[in-house]
Amino acid sequence: IKMAGDSRFPDVDTDGSEKSEEMEIVVNVGGVRQVFYGDNLNQYPETRLAELINCLSGGYDSIFSLCDDYDPGKREFYFDRDPDAFKCIIDVYYFGEIHMKKGICPICFKNEMEFWKVDLKFLDDCCKTHLSEKKEELEEIARRVQLILDDLGVDASESRWKRCQKCIWKFLEKPESSYPARVIAVLSFLFILISSVVMCVGTIPDLQVVDAEGNRMEHPTLDSIETACIGWFTMEYVLRLISSPNKLHFALSFMNIVDVLAILPFYVSLTLTHLGAKLMELSNVQQAVQALRIMRIARIFKLARHSSGLQTLTYALKRSFKELGLLLMYLAVGIFVFSALGYTMEQSHPETLFKSIPQSFWWAIITMTTVGYGDIYPKTTLGKLNAAISFLCGVIAIALPIHPIINNFVRYYNKQRVLETAAKHELELMELNSAEGKATGSKSELEDPSREGKEGPFYSSRLKVSHSDTFIHLLSEEKHYRTRLQSCK
Repeated sequence: IKMAGDSRFPDVDTDGSEKSEEMEIVVNVGGVRQVFYGDNLNQYPETRLAELINCLSGGYDSIFSLCDDYDPGKREFYFDRDPDAFKCIIDVYYFGEIHMKKGICPICFKNEMEFWKVDLKFLDDCCKTHLSEKKEELEEIARRVQLILDDLGVDASESRWKRCQKCIWKFLEKPESSYPARVIAVLSFLFILISSVVMCVGTIPDLQVVDAEGNRMEHPTLDSIETACIGWFTMEYVLRLISSPNKLHFALSFMNIVDVLAILPFYVSLTLTHLGAKLMELSNVQQAVQALRIMRIARIFKLARHSSGLQTLTYALKRSFKELGLLLMYLAVGIFVFSALGYTMEQSHPETLFKSIPQSFWWAIITMTTVGYGDIYPKTTLGKLNAAISFLCGVIAIALPIHPIINNFVRYYNKQRVLETAAKHELELMELNSAEGKATGSKSELEDPSREGKEGPFYSSRLKVSHSDTFIHLLSEEKHYRTRLQSCK
């Protein structure tokens, strides 16, 4: 093999230069050959393909800094990269924009664009959306992996109280961390069910007792069970608040506000019962206590803390605000139109039940939702025809937005399962690399040794970088490019 002055460099002048606009080069990417001309490549001189035009005069050192192999006889450059992604990337030289084909991992495609030195601004907006979604998924996976690593890691520099706080927090908030934590989660779930059942059973007249003044009240046994449940909820909330790493965020969290609303009525009613009688009339105290007892229904929402299905449903409803808004708008328009028509058409009947348009709203609501209580109904022929049209329109209006809402639920549920599996997969790979590193005596670590004191010894001594196809960049500062044709998981 001769060096830069080799006569086998065709069409190169003696001074090592050539008009780059008239040059023709062949690029072989993963067995796929493409012919390029200098006038096209020089439109974007900062890209890797444009640099190939000017690298011939620099000798083999310059050539092999840009490609994997080179055939001077054919003037053919070889790259061990993804040919499918390359076919998409070269569109920038002809159309000025890039579209990503289906089936290509967005993150891998981004890495390919970085290798070919093509700016991401040339990627079309529709494809940028897929890239941003994939980035969010990887960030979520990295967050989950980091949470698991934080739970497993032990920082010897922390005080005993800090370590105790972490243990209590993990014990109460993460049932999957240990068997006792799962037992506590099951007990909490049972206490919620018991308190809800007691609240319902206490309203049965046969199970109530009569006090000295002749008023019905809950049975003392049910009241004792209620007190025990509230004691459990109170202890659980206080321990979680004390062990919380961010107490302000904990106090403002929606589920924790629900916990407070489930506990607070008991103590307020207890205070009013013993002290309120001195400040106000007894009847007012009883009314206030009764109103507060109704707030006990908030404890049923505590089940969402232990049910991933309820959490998924809540998220699906949040993502479906637009569809729900359309549903309410359709129903509102239909209710207004059909109630006004029903009122007008029924005025000719002497025994009409449509006394006013606002009163007809109730009839329109139960008709369009196909409930049909029958307390208000039309008696004229035109009124019955209007009712038939109204419930047909109601069925259509309700059915139209249901499919997108169901799709949002299924998509989020499947996404959560995929993210959970991916996080476990990353941890398995990290443990596997750690075991291989110990067997071969490798000294590579997940983080720099200088950061060991900041992140804790767990990160630098037990786990190593994951080199899966879905590599999580947030867990390492290193840059990794795929040098072999791999399929993305």
